[in-house]
Amino acid sequence: MEIKIINEQSIALYFKEEISESNYRDVESVTKHIHAKRIDGIKDVIPSYRAIMINFDNIKLNFKQLIDILDLKQLNGEHAKDISDKTIIHIPVLYNSEVGPDLPYVAKHNKLTTDEVIQIHTQNEYLVYMLGFMPGFPFLGGLDSRLHTPRRDEPRVKIDAGSVGIANNQTGLYPSDSPGGWQIIGRTPLKVFDINDDEMSLYQAGDYIKFYSIDENTFNDIQSEIAENRFNKEKWVLNHVD
Repeated sequence: MEIKIINEQSIALYFKEEISESNYRDVESVTKHIHAKRIDGIKDVIPSYRAIMINFDNIKLNFKQLIDILDLKQLNGEHAKDISDKTIIHIPVLYNSEVGPDLPYVAKHNKLTTDEVIQIHTQNEYLVYMLGFMPGFPFLGGLDSRLHTPRRDEPRVKIDAGSVGIANNQTGLYPSDSPGGWQIIGRTPLKVFDINDDEMSLYQAGDYIKFYSIDENTFNDIQSEIAENRFNKEKWVLNHVD
C-alpha cells in the first residue's frame, strides 16, 4: 500500500496497479477499517478499484496525525474478506438486436455467434466494484476476454434504462436513460435504481451480479408485474435458479 498526499486536505491510499477481485477486497477491508476508527476530522472516504481517497479537515488534524491514528501497519496485508456468504443479484436480460442493437457487432468483433455471446455473458458472476457515472450504474469486473469489445466510435444520444452493455473489458447496465458509448447487447425489464425505494439501488458495491437470458414474453410479464406493484423480487432476483 502506498500513501500519497493529494493536497492539504486529501490523501490517497494506492494498492496494486491492477483491477482484480483480491485488490478490491483489500480496498473494501481497509475502507471498513477507516470507518471503524470514527476519526473526528475525516470528511469523506471514497474507495475505487485500487485506491482510497480520504478527505479530512486539516484544522482538526494534519497529515502525520491522520496516518498515525489510522494505524494501517497493523493490517499487515491480512484483511481479505471471506466471501462464502456473498450476495448474488440475478438480473434477467432480453438479448436480441432490437433492444441490444450492438449484439451482432460484439459477436462479429469476437468471431462468435450471437448465441455464443449470450452464453458467455451469462455464465459468470460479476463483482460490483463500485457505483458511479450515474446513480445505480455498476462497474463490474470479470468479463470474459472473449467478449472484450471497444466502445462505440460515436456515443448514442440516448440509451434506454435497463440496457446492458460492454465497453472494452467491462460490462454493466444503465439504470436510467442516458447518453453513452457502450456496446448495447440487451436490456433488463428491472428498475434497478429507484429514488423512492428504501434501498434505492438493487445492488451495492461488493455484491455480485449474474445475468440470465429471458424471452420477450417473460420480459413483458416482469414489466407488467412491476407496473402493477406485484413484482416478485425473491423469484426473479434473489433466488433465481438458471
